[in-house]
Amino acid sequence: MADQFTSFDDLVAGAEAASFDRPPALVANAHITGLGVARALAARDVPVVALDRVGDGVAPFSTAVDLAGRVTYPLDDAAGFRADVERLAAALDHEPVAFGCMDEWVHALAATQPDGVRLPFAADRIDAVLDKTSLYETADRLGVPYPETYRVAETVGTTAEGTPPAVSAEAAADALGFPLVIKPARKRAFEEAVGTNVVEVEDGSELARLVQTARREDVRVMAQERVSIRGGADRSYGSYVGPDGETIGVVGTPTRYPATYGTSCLVERVEAPAVADRAREVLEATGYHGISEAEFVYDDDRDEYVLLDVNTRPWKWIGLPVAAGVDLPYAAYADAVGGSYEPAPATDATWVYLRDYLARLAGGAPDRLTEAQWTALVAGDVDDDPTLTTGVYSPADPGPGYRLLRTEFGETDYYCAC
Repeated sequence: MADQFTSFDDLVAGAEAASFDRPPALVANAHITGLGVARALAARDVPVVALDRVGDGVAPFSTAVDLAGRVTYPLDDAAGFRADVERLAAALDHEPVAFGCMDEWVHALAATQPDGVRLPFAADRIDAVLDKTSLYETADRLGVPYPETYRVAETVGTTAEGTPPAVSAEAAADALGFPLVIKPARKRAFEEAVGTNVVEVEDGSELARLVQTARREDVRVMAQERVSIRGGADRSYGSYVGPDGETIGVVGTPTRYPATYGTSCLVERVEAPAVADRAREVLEATGYHGISEAEFVYDDDRDEYVLLDVNTRPWKWIGLPVAAGVDLPYAAYADAVGGSYEPAPATDATWVYLRDYLARLAGGAPDRLTEAQWTALVAGDVDDDPTLTTGVYSPADPGPGYRLLRTEFGETDYYCAC
């Protein structure tokens, strides 16, 4: 376990003093998603170095993390971020494998490609997937349905060509009607400016304010129909595509908090071959390899699944496929270092982030955990239950849970939900 979240200079000193017998993983950022990646890799004896811009995430306090410290935040200084990562890599005995656990870290690694660092994903294909303009062009070409969407011309330029089409905000509102949804082409800059990456807009004045903010922050946004989502029918395909195109993955059905546009608080592994096939088709067409999550919702009006996003990185419930026998982080690591990994046949599993799940139950939502699963949680036996895994809470690794309590009820805060 990392003794503490250190300054960058102390992190480099720790790396120089460390003696790892295999390439370590660099995991950034170091909160819930980073914790899931760290635990998966540490279970296979991979050393983990957690990176972040602040020390308030939960991952640095896990027994799965060997070193943890601050690096320059890439949205503030991309060149400084690259210099930090290169200096850290040079201090280690082996070339590390870098896992970006939020979009800004993925973009930074792909754009700067630090020397001495192995990237377990196709850096030159990130924009083809993460940028919704490119993603929806691919979906359109393949006939994969997605919500009716318009690029807002005031934020992309009226002469911009492509699919979805670029129209004025007013024209988009006329076509879609209210309420409509505003999303950024890229999430993080918009989320920094607005506080969320999805906004449901009720009227023209609210739309005008959002467009003005997007222009000021130089963020491209899209106006999208508010899909008639069937509750409880969301499906996401979590996968790893190897450099040779071989794909492994599982489908999860997320329960969200808050219910409409919140993040996952409970996810169950399900069989959904049609969703998996569509996700694989899109990934293959983009030429992307690496870890990703393709998100679909069931549209009652269309009577079929529609594609919302593909995240080219680990995500909050990355622990679910690991628990189901499909260890996506280790598969990516093994390919990066010239090793091998054969997944087991996928089994049923449930992932839960108790902080948000309990809040959802307190609001009157039905409980999806069984009595046996609750008993395992209360008795502290969750680490011994192969059907259940958690986002943070683990009696065998209590540090992250304690840190989360400090964040929730103390004076510290963290800038990201994942």
